[in-house]
Amino acid sequence: MPTDRRILLFDLFGVLARHQRLGALGRMAARCHVSTDAFTTAYWACRGPYDAGRQSASEYWTAVLRWLSRPVDAGTIEELRLIDIDSWSRVDKRMVAYARALRGAAEVALLSNIPADHADVFLAEQPWLRELDHVAFSGKIKVAKPDPAAFHHCVIAMRAAPAEFLFIDDREENVRAAQAIGMNGHVFTGRDELAAAIGAWLPTRRSTRR
Repeated sequence: MPTDRRILLFDLFGVLARHQRLGALGRMAARCHVSTDAFTTAYWACRGPYDAGRQSASEYWTAVLRWLSRPVDAGTIEELRLIDIDSWSRVDKRMVAYARALRGAAEVALLSNIPADHADVFLAEQPWLRELDHVAFSGKIKVAKPDPAAFHHCVIAMRAAPAEFLFIDDREENVRAAQAIGMNGHVFTGRDELAAAIGAWLPTRRSTRR
């Protein structure tokens, strides 16, 4: 049965938060004494299980270092881990303020691909996250977008129907995955066009009095 319930489900990086700092991969590559290209390949090739909570930080960085045929030691792993966390630490304050302001018109939730240790830092440093109606981090829920299970987690956790969600992400493949389970979807390219899309999606409240 259709309802007036509306849930705005935001991605984090590329929407409410900035993408990785420029130069961060080069800095980590230098620490490993390899080229940036070689490091970048290993960094992303090994990333899936870490994002999805199936590997610890230590296991992930061990896999990266072995891919690069570099020595594995606890000191190097911790240094890389901290550089990596810092490289993903910036929010877009304008977008955060916008999302928070929407809570008067809709429920606001978050679904982000982020490792569990990164999520712990984000939660500690960004208290506004606790104001949201639901927060789902891939490393915590043990599944990452675009796996349909990531979207089903939000549906179940919020006791809602997929059609009651508008999922907002800067990656088209993730938006298509949300739409495949019945959510509404919007590919984010900027705040102004998002505001127009949300305005069109939110129900117009009309008086029932005659």
